[in-house]
Amino acid sequence: MATGLPVKLHTLCSAFVFHFRMFTEAAIALSVGVLAWAYISIRPPPPKICGTPNGPPVTSPRIRLSDGRHISYKETGVAKENAKYKVIIVHGFDSSKDIFLPVSQVSIYVIAAFLLSRDPSTKLIDELGIYIVTYDRAGYGESDPNPKRSVKSEALDIQEIADKLQLGTKFYVLGVSMGMFPTYGCLNYIPHRLAGLALVVPVINYWWPSFPPELVSEAYHRLLKRDQWKLRIAHYAPGLVYWWLTQKWFPSSTILERNPIIFNKRDFEIIKKMSQVPNPNEYKIRQQGDYESLHRDLMIGFGNWEFDPMELKNPFPQNEASVHLWQGFEDRLVPYQLQRYLAQKLPWIKYHEVPDGGHLIIHDKGLCETILRSLFLGHEPTKL
Repeated sequence: MATGLPVKLHTLCSAFVFHFRMFTEAAIALSVGVLAWAYISIRPPPPKICGTPNGPPVTSPRIRLSDGRHISYKETGVAKENAKYKVIIVHGFDSSKDIFLPVSQVSIYVIAAFLLSRDPSTKLIDELGIYIVTYDRAGYGESDPNPKRSVKSEALDIQEIADKLQLGTKFYVLGVSMGMFPTYGCLNYIPHRLAGLALVVPVINYWWPSFPPELVSEAYHRLLKRDQWKLRIAHYAPGLVYWWLTQKWFPSSTILERNPIIFNKRDFEIIKKMSQVPNPNEYKIRQQGDYESLHRDLMIGFGNWEFDPMELKNPFPQNEASVHLWQGFEDRLVPYQLQRYLAQKLPWIKYHEVPDGGHLIIHDKGLCETILRSLFLGHEPTKL
């Protein structure tokens, strides 16, 4: 009997060791699987670059930049050589060079809009002699992605577009919504090239250091939780943006969900008119992938900047031109309280607030014309 005990102990020990090894191997395999899943989940797919064998075709004019990238663009308005005002318009989030501007006469679907509305403001382009360049920002539409995209690179892209298209030493810039960071970049990096500048419903970065903590905290916590998390991740953990915006466990972004909560009454009226003349090129906006277009916008717009916009200097100290900022009081994406504070810190900016305006004021016929007249002619709006 005594000799059988060591044998039993040996058998038990061997069984324990065997099961422990099995458990350990299973745990390791599970950990590797989880890590592999996590890696795949947070790693964005490569972009489908236009003009490459597996990418979409190139169907628009493009400029080759000094770093080898291509930027797709569109020219509208009067002939460049006859233009009195030359403006580069910077589109916003999930948009493109085909941004709906209810003053352009060249694009077929915009002409249709005017015919439907019978609006006499169609003469504005010819009346003022306006030449307009719209372009796909890096990663959007048919413009090559830029893995090194930043506030500065976007501003320098604008300068290079102006030089390649021979717009002259000075030109106008108008930035819409998330197009704010290239536009603010112009004020910081190429102010000497500006003939005038306008920011229309520019998105706010809640981490700009000059904002009072109490004011920015109050505005930030008015956002839905999903958007608070979206911005937190974009700022503090940009490597997780792709995962957050593609995971299916939690709501991630009201704007990407096209949630109607982000629009006010006037926005819905504008959307109704725009829907009568849909953009036939809308499918091209994200055709190279969401990551290089939408996701990078969030990481840059809400990331750490090299400068504080509220410390910018007036590019027109002799009042030879002006900078304008347009905000909707009822904008549900951009808080007017922070916009007002920014305008107070920069008194050289002409601040215009539309009482019943939402986030889509640039697409309103009357307001779009007012914004352009104010930028080019310095007209003070009498009614908004």
